[in-house]
Amino acid sequence: MIIPPGFCQRSASTKLGRMAYYTADAAFPGATLSEKSLPPLVFLHGFGGGSSAYEWSKVYPAFALDYCILAPDLLGWGRSEHPERNYQAEDYTSTITEFLEQTCTEPVPVVASSLTAALTIRAAIARPDLFKSLILTTPTGLADFGKDYTNNFFIQLIKTPILDRLLYNVGIATSSGIRNFLEERQFARPDRVYPEIVEAYLASAQQPNADYAALSFVRGDLSFDLALYMPQLQVPTAIMWGKESQFTEAAIGQRLAALNPEAIKQFQLLDDCGLTPQLELPAIAIGLIWRFLATLNP
Repeated sequence: MIIPPGFCQRSASTKLGRMAYYTADAAFPGATLSEKSLPPLVFLHGFGGGSSAYEWSKVYPAFALDYCILAPDLLGWGRSEHPERNYQAEDYTSTITEFLEQTCTEPVPVVASSLTAALTIRAAIARPDLFKSLILTTPTGLADFGKDYTNNFFIQLIKTPILDRLLYNVGIATSSGIRNFLEERQFARPDRVYPEIVEAYLASAQQPNADYAALSFVRGDLSFDLALYMPQLQVPTAIMWGKESQFTEAAIGQRLAALNPEAIKQFQLLDDCGLTPQLELPAIAIGLIWRFLATLNP
């Protein structure tokens, strides 16, 4: 996996395993304050073959002079431990909570992506004391309003034992498999997928036991109806949503936001952008996050 210059890897322990995370080191260019004197800002990546904290690596360095950046590889992804288990949504809500308890001494703004963003909403409902605000890109439980994306032939194949790992090894955890997915499903424009992105995703996808978390995601074991939870959210929240996202259309995002106008302070649609604006249009994502931080945390 690729770590931006000026950042180092550390780790935190959870009940399910060790989580690697990335934070600015003492030699970060321009740094004048120790990390303990800066307020924390957490970035959580989404799920998919080869996902890791790299997803936010073009964004979080822009905040390192003003915040203590904490960007973990979630359990089962990147350089974190990969327990051999069939992961469930509760595994991630609990480990996100444990990570914040161990690394933050005050309520923290959390930036999160896609299904992880939806799981972070659930964590914030259970433990609002840990969260100062949420900034979310395309938060979706992938079964929102009763619409389940797993009802297709490929997903049914993935649910077949033995065949699932064969399909992962030959169709997902390869350079061509990752590039095809990024170009056809994750990005609005294929020409924005450059070699470093493919390299970083491939390195994560080929970690020992990386198939456990990835297959749990693809099978739909982590999916849920976010609409059932949205009205319970109390933490101030802003959402950005790529109009070209293929997993969940923008209309679903607008319906989710409308369920709780008290908590959802802003909803920003992004033209010519897919699921991950933080990789596809990082400068736009940086500008929006700065704006959201200012408005959500006056």
